[in-house]
Amino acid sequence: MAEKNNANIGFEKQIWDAACVLWGHIPAAEYRKVIVGLIFLRYISSAFERKYNQLVADGDGFEDDKDAYLMDNIFYVPEQARWNTISSAAHTPEIGSVIDDAMRAIEAENKSLKNVLPKNYANPDLDKRVLGDVVDIFTNNMDMDDTDDSKDLLGRTYEYCIAQFAAHEGVKGGEFYTPSSIVKTIVSILKPFENCRVYDPCCGSGGMLVQSVKGIKAHSATRGDVSIYGQESNADTWKMAKMNMAIRGIDADFGPYHADTFFNDLHKSLKADFIMANPPFNLSNWGQDKLLDDIRWKYGTPPAGNANYAWIQHMIHHLAPNGKIGLVLANGALSTQSSGEGDIRKRIIEDDLVEGIVAMPTQLFYSVTIPVTLWFISKNKQQKGKTLFIDARNMGYMVDRKHRDLTDEEIQKLADTFEQFQNGTLEDVKGFCAAVTTEDIAKQDYILTPGRYVGIEEQEDDGEPFEEKMARLTSELSDMFAKSHELEEEIRRKLGAIGYDI
Repeated sequence: MAEKNNANIGFEKQIWDAACVLWGHIPAAEYRKVIVGLIFLRYISSAFERKYNQLVADGDGFEDDKDAYLMDNIFYVPEQARWNTISSAAHTPEIGSVIDDAMRAIEAENKSLKNVLPKNYANPDLDKRVLGDVVDIFTNNMDMDDTDDSKDLLGRTYEYCIAQFAAHEGVKGGEFYTPSSIVKTIVSILKPFENCRVYDPCCGSGGMLVQSVKGIKAHSATRGDVSIYGQESNADTWKMAKMNMAIRGIDADFGPYHADTFFNDLHKSLKADFIMANPPFNLSNWGQDKLLDDIRWKYGTPPAGNANYAWIQHMIHHLAPNGKIGLVLANGALSTQSSGEGDIRKRIIEDDLVEGIVAMPTQLFYSVTIPVTLWFISKNKQQKGKTLFIDARNMGYMVDRKHRDLTDEEIQKLADTFEQFQNGTLEDVKGFCAAVTTEDIAKQDYILTPGRYVGIEEQEDDGEPFEEKMARLTSELSDMFAKSHELEEEIRRKLGAIGYDI
């Protein structure tokens, strides 16, 4: 199995390498659309071909019946959009137009994809020879059998490329991608169950929702239906999310178009069992002056200069009676007292909604290096009047010079800690976790910074008496100062010898 996974990663990297080749042949704003569009086209064509061949083998004559595909959540692909049509035109001057026509034909046959698919392959700035080479990679390196691993290969490739695009696009990449370790941590702690409603009001490319469905399938014997809802304000990102869901075979309601969640809530009546989100950090100029009397501001009107508490209250408004929220916020939201934010936080805490706060390490995001915090909010907490604080800032490992990640074992440790807290079996660990009463939080002016509550990790006793250790360290420090002065004099003397006076 490990060998097969390595092969899959190789394919993912091949596709990414193809994207890198294209960078020199297409405007930067278009390259991501080109690659994710091809991944999508290859996926739905492969899924269609498998079903088509199965129907032909059955011999009942349903291979051209669109309903036979829709009932299995498979998109109907007309002949001009099937991959053999694309691959046969790979090295012709018309390849760009052929792909654009294929995208239009798929949209015409599948109304849920209307105005979703990219149609920029005939762009004269895109080198058609290079495009043909990329098509060849998809054609020659994909032996799609009928196993779950093969079916998920393009979905993982899509996710892999989105992550790479996010890393290379920096701050802009943060608009559509949340690092997988953060998504997995939120899902592992919330544990969404079957037959539930999951909602992300700022869904980006849909990573939170994909992972929640994966978690449900992994832990459910019956694999009941899950209802997925999302909303995204950026047009291109909304299209990416739609394609991501389609590749995964997930039936999701992202509304008929992209829209601003605050001004045009596309799911006004939704009460979700689980809400997972990574809203834009410290969003300013979000339109507060036009939403002053909004029903969502139960705990106070959020300030015009920062939307953090607007996002929190929007999510609380959409919670079912036993609903749970897991969201990512910049650390400032834990302690800010400006513009009424402290009062809003106080009211939310006093309403016994904050179940847990997890301080995360720095450098998890591609777009920012600042540390973030995970908030867990519950309408019906198991431990009434208590909040769990976890300091996970020392967790993780450096994937490269700039980016940190969490191991699966660390993610599981965080989830287990939450479960122990909920079950009432948690023992506080100095420097890591603490279960704190609302009364004790009030004594800290309703500030939610975990370090205030978990304390500093106890150091191992080395057996040296305190007085002796202080005398030794003081002596060592004096020696270092003396050595520093000697080096300073030596440097002055040598610079003076060559004519510098300092």
